Amino acid sequence: MGTLEGHLMPGMFFLIFSLYYSVLMSLALLRGQRFLKPPLPPREKRGHRSWPSVPVEGVVKAVISVIGIVGEFFYPPGENQLMMVDWEDPQRPFLFKDSWQHATMYGFFLVSGVVDILSQWCWARQNIKLERAAEALAFHVLVLLMASHIENKGTLEIRVHLLLIVPVILLGLVLTIEVWAPDQPPLWVLKAWMGQVLSNWLLQLCVVMYVPPSGQPWKGDNPTDLAFLTIFFCWHLGFGAATVATVYGLCSLWHHHWSSWREAPGAKYQPCPMGSSSEELEKFRAGAELQDGTV
Repeated sequence: MGTLEGHLMPGMFFLIFSLYYSVLMSLALLRGQRFLKPPLPPREKRGHRSWPSVPVEGVVKAVISVIGIVGEFFYPPGENQLMMVDWEDPQRPFLFKDSWQHATMYGFFLVSGVVDILSQWCWARQNIKLERAAEALAFHVLVLLMASHIENKGTLEIRVHLLLIVPVILLGLVLTIEVWAPDQPPLWVLKAWMGQVLSNWLLQLCVVMYVPPSGQPWKGDNPTDLAFLTIFFCWHLGFGAATVATVYGLCSLWHHHWSSWREAPGAKYQPCPMGSSSEELEKFRAGAELQDGTV
């Protein structure tokens, strides 16, 4: 896969996932949920329909990861970068370093997706800790790969990837914390924010590295260009926070509109007390009279 496509595809993947996660987080906060996503009951209590319980997130992670791995080795058509070592050369050099690094990154996200599928669809009980640990491992591996990816690179590419490591490290730390201290709303917000920063900066990387401004390439030996990279990254921090706030605002409008639409004016459901206490029945009767004007 070309270098531009190698950064554009994961950028779009993280962008879609971060927007989806921002919506989940916003709705969970607006509804006052204790869990971001309610845990699944044991399999014997889920009923006989298996299709609605298919873990969409795990399937999407697995499918996109497989597409990414195939693309790294066989795109464009006719390309084959699957060979790791040139056995015909007496020096036995390693080949296609970037492709193998990207494929390794996709491989660990594929493992995370498979763990989601097994935990939520195949096993008798969902193992949430294992799901979070697999996802945290994928981000920790991504940090290691980025640290080695910048070796023998130009100054500009090193600066871009060093800035990219910042949100990846924070996401890995948050996911690791959630293995032992799950369902913390402040961590939900931090994950949504860093996810936006990561995806936006990956797309910005494509612009910086492969789309020169006004026909002039970015220069790694120009201190001004390097300074503006850091400035742009700080802007992305603010833009990521603004994106999360915008998603929350839109979800808030939808949530309040949907809640008001679902409530029938002038009448609300009240469960009838099932006990034999006459005092409870009288309280229920009085409440009904105040609401409807009659019993």
